[in-house]
Amino acid sequence: MPPSQTPHRTPLKRVSQGSFLRLSRSGAYPDAPYGLGFLEPALAEFVDETEALQSNVEGLVNLSDSLATFNESFASWLYVMNMNALTTDWPQTPTPDSFALAKRRAEQAADRLKKQLEETSAAVAAREAELLANKTAMTEVTETDITIQGNTTGASALSGGSKQDSGIPKKKVLKPKMTAKERKERDLEIERIISALPLEFRGSDPNLRRQMETIIEGILKASDQTVKLQDLIKPPDLNQARVNKCLIALVNRKVVQKESQSGSVLYHWRGLP
Repeated sequence: MPPSQTPHRTPLKRVSQGSFLRLSRSGAYPDAPYGLGFLEPALAEFVDETEALQSNVEGLVNLSDSLATFNESFASWLYVMNMNALTTDWPQTPTPDSFALAKRRAEQAADRLKKQLEETSAAVAAREAELLANKTAMTEVTETDITIQGNTTGASALSGGSKQDSGIPKKKVLKPKMTAKERKERDLEIERIISALPLEFRGSDPNLRRQMETIIEGILKASDQTVKLQDLIKPPDLNQARVNKCLIALVNRKVVQKESQSGSVLYHWRGLP
């Protein structure tokens, strides 16, 4: 009979090779609890984690309920707004006629602006033409005076000593006519002075500006550039009130100096510094 052989055995896990008592009393864990006592702390921890899981699941359920309530309310509001838009008329809603009216109003505003610009340009052109006409008229008057004086001087020369013997005084010879360069410089000087005066003299009132130019011309043409108030009065355009107003403006700007001599008031030209 063949010798007996040890039957083959499948190696088992350590737990299967003995009881929990042997495992608990093994040398590897000398302080292990007796019997199944080591399961108690593990089960206690498992219970705590299970309660935390349950609390989190309940929180998710509450969140789902809240979202469901919000979705239902929001959907209801959207539905009501949609129905309101479909069933309510909006009389103030822009229509094609509204856009056409807005376009027409914009065109009318542009036309008004263009018309105002044209009127302004026409007023400026008329003002320039008026100034040019005044300057031309003043130049013609000066030429006429010079021609008359020249004729008078010639007649006096022809008569010779007869007039001298008769004791007739000679007329003063007027200043010669200014050259184009001198006239241009005079106009620039007058424009510079007027630009330094208040707004009403700079173009707010065209008549007042023209009168101021006439007064400045009169002072510059006067002997020693000194005049009296009466010398500048030329009714009906330049009455005493207008002349006095212009002279006050020139005195305040220190273009003209006011002096009193022998009971009369004189105005001396100083010009701008």
